[in-house]
Amino acid sequence: MITTNQFRTGMTIEVDGVLYTILDFQHVKPGKGQAFVRTRLRNIKTGAIIDKTFRAGERVELARLDHRLMQYLYSDHGNYVFMDAETYEQLSLSSEQIGEARKYLKEEMTLEILMYEGKPIGVELPTFVELKVISTPPGVKGDTATGGTKPATLETGAVIQVPLFIEEGDIVKIDTRSGEYITRLTGK
Repeated sequence: MITTNQFRTGMTIEVDGVLYTILDFQHVKPGKGQAFVRTRLRNIKTGAIIDKTFRAGERVELARLDHRLMQYLYSDHGNYVFMDAETYEQLSLSSEQIGEARKYLKEEMTLEILMYEGKPIGVELPTFVELKVISTPPGVKGDTATGGTKPATLETGAVIQVPLFIEEGDIVKIDTRSGEYITRLTGK
């Protein structure tokens, strides 16, 4: 058990038998009345995001998750197959369990599978991934004074905003937490 004073972003808690990841939290002390903690939580199973308020100092169950390092192999009709590098055991996760992470999954990528009571419940991507730009409109020469951006489709199918100088074939570094472009690693 932990108190609301110990909340941290990314922590997994159990509320009424349901697992949630803390996306954001804010301690609020109104001028009148008792302090409380306002949170945004993501349901691990459904991916739904809810807002929930806790009383300051309220005790909540901390979910103990196991992290297993696995390699992403392939997707097959909405199921994503992963392999344990040590035991060569394979397991499959549904697209609901993968959630938004599917936009950044690349074959042979190594990542952590979250396990709860021996069952896989989701994935934890690395903070940054390197992906190839498959298509993007050409930047107009001399149109960089405003620091503009344009859409780019990555090899995984994700569409992100990139600077105008990015071309097809470039490898770019992406922050998986926000989906933002970080830097260009190599040109064609």
